[in-house]
Amino acid sequence: MDETDRRLLNRIQSDFPITGRPYLEIAGDLKISEDELLTRLTRLKKTGIIRRIGGNFFPNRLGFVSTLCAAKVPEEKLERFAETVNRYPGVTHNYTRENAFNVWFTFIAPSMAEIEVNLAAIARETGVKDIINLPATNLFKIRAQFDL
Repeated sequence: MDETDRRLLNRIQSDFPITGRPYLEIAGDLKISEDELLTRLTRLKKTGIIRRIGGNFFPNRLGFVSTLCAAKVPEEKLERFAETVNRYPGVTHNYTRENAFNVWFTFIAPSMAEIEVNLAAIARETGVKDIINLPATNLFKIRAQFDL
């Protein structure tokens, strides 16, 4: 990763341009071509430095609900459980922790009823019954900006 990559990563973290050609605008800011910018983004994604480029929304302002879930998953079921959870489009994060409840994930959906139906389906499919649903009651968003 060179200095241009660092400048690119700093630039795309926040205030992404809402235009017909956002990458062209960013390339202009960085004084590189749009093709070079796209090549760099592709490489940064392939190497795992960038996970995704997309918007972050307040679920409640869109009429959705969000919840944090914790599951007790036996080691031998971890991979299958994660793959199952990740198939649901409302899951935004899924990660392990060193705890009895070792898999945590966030879930966003139009209703809590839909989330509960999906959690029951995940439990049936994976055989993991210990899944705690911790619905958000207050949302506190922070702006994470990492200076590279």
